[in-house]
Amino acid sequence: MTLEAIEMQSADPPGASLIVLHGLGADGHDFVPIAEQLDLAAVGGARFIFPHAPLRPVTMNGGYVMRAWYDIAGTPQARIEDEAGLRASQALIEALISREVERGVPASRIVLMGFSQGCAMTLMTGLRHADRLAGLAGLSGYLPLAAQTAGERSAANADVPILLAHGRDDPMIGIDRALASRDTLRALGHTVEWHDYAMAHSVCMDEIADLNRWLQRVLA
Repeated sequence: MTLEAIEMQSADPPGASLIVLHGLGADGHDFVPIAEQLDLAAVGGARFIFPHAPLRPVTMNGGYVMRAWYDIAGTPQARIEDEAGLRASQALIEALISREVERGVPASRIVLMGFSQGCAMTLMTGLRHADRLAGLAGLSGYLPLAAQTAGERSAANADVPILLAHGRDDPMIGIDRALASRDTLRALGHTVEWHDYAMAHSVCMDEIADLNRWLQRVLA
């Protein structure tokens, strides 16, 4: 399976690639307006890839078929992680990274970024990728398969820059879960830049500004 994706470029050839992963029930169009607000001219511009997640039934939503990187089951307090779904989507995202390398963008100039489920997939894939990436940006999400991360992560990305940002009033993924993910990553020796904001499960202008500064730094 190959993921369909929207693409846009701010330079030709691009100085970097950003693979941006949407959240549950959205699609690749979701983050195009936010990417359009980023200014990466100082680092040679970028190619943005906005893939559409596969269509699948989601247990939490009564089995309704929607775009999702993996299934969600259980209760808000005790989610059952869909390991098979996570690993299948990881393989699809790995294929996107390989395609960018084939198009002339080295892994060290590729950033994975995602919101909510897309954040989970960013951390799931990026920490396990065999070659050093430029950075991992996770918005309003969490670290999946946390207990397995230490044994599965790639040495190449032991020092990859990680940005985590979250809303203090998020009713979908509580900030405590995001803080636990941050602390797990730091305990494993990863450098994590953390930001939180007075918002719910969304994106705000201060967050976009912090993201822009971080991208300029990791792609400098």
